[in-house]
Parts: sequence; structure tokens; C-alpha cells
Amino acid sequence: MLHVLRIGTRGSKLAIIQTGMVRDLLRRHHPALETEVVEILTSGDWQPAHGETRLSEAEGGKGLFAKEIEAALIDCRVDCGVHSMKDMPSFLPEGLVLEHVLPREDARDAFLSNKYRTLADLPEGAMVGTSSTRRAAALLAIRPDLKIVPMRGNVPTRIEKLRAGKADAIILALAGLNRLGLEHEIASVIEIEDMLPAACQGIVGIELRGNDTGNRRVFDALHCRETGFRAAAERAALQVLNGSCKTPIGAYGTIEDGLMTLRVSVLSLDGREKYEETKTAVVATDAQAAALGAEVGNILKERAPPALLAA
Repeated sequence: MLHVLRIGTRGSKLAIIQTGMVRDLLRRHHPALETEVVEILTSGDWQPAHGETRLSEAEGGKGLFAKEIEAALIDCRVDCGVHSMKDMPSFLPEGLVLEHVLPREDARDAFLSNKYRTLADLPEGAMVGTSSTRRAAALLAIRPDLKIVPMRGNVPTRIEKLRAGKADAIILALAGLNRLGLEHEIASVIEIEDMLPAACQGIVGIELRGNDTGNRRVFDALHCRETGFRAAAERAALQVLNGSCKTPIGAYGTIEDGLMTLRVSVLSLDGREKYEETKTAVVATDAQAAALGAEVGNILKERAPPALLAA
């Protein structure tokens, strides 16, 4: 009998598209391998029924979009889990590894509005919808007059809420809009310099059991080495800062000629305080990338007030 590799994923349209990207690469590199998609309902998919509670205020935080998939992985009901890396907690359950990633999509955030082209065009007191504390803090740092409206749901749902007039604008990840073919909904793109993205934004990761050496070898062929370095650095900074969706943290690494430049910022929830650090180092391994991330994280940990990091 042929081995069938069972891929665990959320059932949202974006999650299915990202899982399809993984399946296509598996077919290209391992034509004889059979795959099966197992859709798993996560806490993040049903907790929106409780209203527009921010992700940071919901029980489970970032783990809302991963823990049921990880439970299925631990119980051997699936062989891997496909995730949006920005939604993954800083620390994984014991026995699981996240060491394979696809090439990174555009990590920037996008501005969507029915009436206005850019963030600067918004009138005083305009309502901007987002469930992200990072985006909310970054928006308030730029425009303290704005009213932040908690808004949850998948990408199409949030766009429908915008059309229904529940906000004057919303902020979404450009990568998700690109993958969904919704580029036409974008009014403008927010540059990295104006809003540092979430750690690993735009990266699709594959989670595996650490002792599953066979499948780890299978996914080696799909792994994007450079994106892996960037993910390792950004996640290491989060781990040092004990980063979760409750703390407004941005992180973005770039690589040129073997040198990685990592920029990390920590903001207060109201956007009035901001601590930022940028470091550059030679990176040729995941361990070196993680060391850079830890260094930047430790610098910020010393500079930022403990109460801010415990927000």
C-alpha cells in the first residue's frame, strides 16, 4: 500500500489555498506520494461567535488557530500541519517542530477602505477595524486621533464588514489578499518603515513531529532556506520577549549577500511608547539567525519597561 500523507489544516479559504501550495510542491518533488487534506475546526474558527473580542483577549491567544491541529499531530491523526506562521505561538508543544517553510510572500500590511486611498486621507476620529494589537498600536502611533474598532473573522468576512460600514477602513496582511486573489480590494500598501509586520507575516510553515524523521526528509525538498533564516530570527526575538498577540511587537528580517538585518519594535498598546532595535550579522545557519533574533530581543527586553512587555 502506498503511504498517504495526511495534511492538517484549518478550513478557511486562505488556509485551503496555502495547503494547496504545499500539496503542489509535494507533487513536484515527490510525484509518487499520495496526500490527503484533513480540515480541522480550530478554536479561532468558532470563537468569533462570541463577538468582536480581540484575539489578544480571547482565551488561547495565537494558539486559537493551531492547538487543535497540533493535538491531531501529536495523536498521529495527521502527519503534518500547515500554518500561517504569524499565527503561531512563540513556543511549540513538546515533540513538535516547525523547521520547514515556503518562500515568503510580501510581508507588508494593506490599507482597505471604501472611501479613502491612504491612512493619511482618513478624517479625524475615523474608525479603523483590526483584531491585531500590533496594528492597533502602530496606527495610534501614527494617528492618535483614530478610533480602533475590534474586528475579527476571516479575510472575506472582514471585507464584508467594511462594505457594511462597520469601519471606515481595515488593515489586512497583503500576503493573504494576494493568495486569495483579492488585490483589487487594496486601496494602498503600508510600507515596512511605517508599520513593521508581525513576526513571520507572509510565511507558510509546516509543523511536524520531531521524531518523524521520514516526513522531515520529505519536506526538506520544499524548504526555503532564506525564508527559514528570517523565520528563525524573528521567532527567536519573540521568544525572548515572551511575545504573544497581547504585546504589540513587530519583527522583520532581510538578507543580502549573506548578511541578515533584523529590525524589531515593541510598542505600548496606545502607541505612545516605542522601543526599536536593528542589528546586522552574518547568517548561514538557522542557529546563527536565531542567535541574532535573541540578541535583538534581549536588547529590547532591557530597554522596554517590564509592564509594557507584560501588557
